[in-house]
Amino acid sequence: MGSSRVLVTGSSRGIGRAIARSLAEAGWQVALHGSHPGKDLEESERAVGNQAAGSYAADLSDPSRADSLLAQVVADGPLHALVNNAGVYLPLDFTGASEAVFETNLRKTFAVNFEAPVRLIRAAIPHFRVQGGGKVLNVSSRVGFKGEAGATTYAASKAALTNLTRSLAAELASQNVLFFGIAPGWTETAMAREGMEDRLGEILAGIPLGRMATPDDCAAACRFLLSEEARYLSGVVIDINGASYFH
Repeated sequence: MGSSRVLVTGSSRGIGRAIARSLAEAGWQVALHGSHPGKDLEESERAVGNQAAGSYAADLSDPSRADSLLAQVVADGPLHALVNNAGVYLPLDFTGASEAVFETNLRKTFAVNFEAPVRLIRAAIPHFRVQGGGKVLNVSSRVGFKGEAGATTYAASKAALTNLTRSLAAELASQNVLFFGIAPGWTETAMAREGMEDRLGEILAGIPLGRMATPDDCAAACRFLLSEEARYLSGVVIDINGASYFH
């Protein structure tokens, strides 16, 4: 991989940290990102070790921060790949929520899960062109295909991200900008833990492989997709759900 450099958003914990660590092991220089500075980002820096290539804080619930984040990253060195992993899951009672709760949920979910990735990609493309190409990997979700009660805005935002991945793969192929995605199902992370606690038996019963994914399962797929072995797979979104859903 040489000196190729990748920005992994939301890499201060969970799936993002696992992706950052796995890509570092594969030889990537990894620019880390978290919504705020602090111990989580510092722990990710330690996990990545000598392959860390900058640590950046930006709250992507304000999508306008995406442009300045990307500008900071490229000011410190070339960028060859972007992993849009930062995301939020905010459960929603679609008809029962107050107007204020609904509006806040809708705005924040789409800001972080869709608008920020769109802006980061747009900001990254000119830098990729200068280098003769680049790679983008978007972290979607099983519910972007399946749908789920209580997760309407989240599922919709992830469906949008999946189809952004596919559309841009076709649109920018001639410029050697490749797009990939992963769609994890239930994964053992802090973000998902609240929804797991009282449903663990039900969740596991619906997964033929008998366990939830780990962040490392997700990271392994990302590592492959960003490798040269996957150079003909642009537009692919890989399911990581233990055979629990097909489409």
